[in-house]
Amino acid sequence: MNASGVDLSNGGAFEEFQQFQQYLSDYKIIVFDGFYPDRVMFSGNSLSAKKLYLLYNWDSGHYNGITKLKAAMAKKYICNGCDAF
Repeated sequence: MNASGVDLSNGGAFEEFQQFQQYLSDYKIIVFDGFYPDRVMFSGNSLSAKKLYLLYNWDSGHYNGITKLKAAMAKKYICNGCDAF
């Protein structure tokens, strides 16, 4: 268990993201598909303007944090309202 009370001993998936979203309610968690980066795999229900972007790596099964979304996705524009490119 970690500080949020989420058990990650068997890895993490969407159920755990929902639990993290409840714990990190000041942020909206958004997970992008590593094979199809334009596709959102998970989008938290928080209305916060602060966002936590992650990219799922199918090869390793890990999630990578994204600090500069436009650079990571090689896009000039991103809609902050819907996180579309």
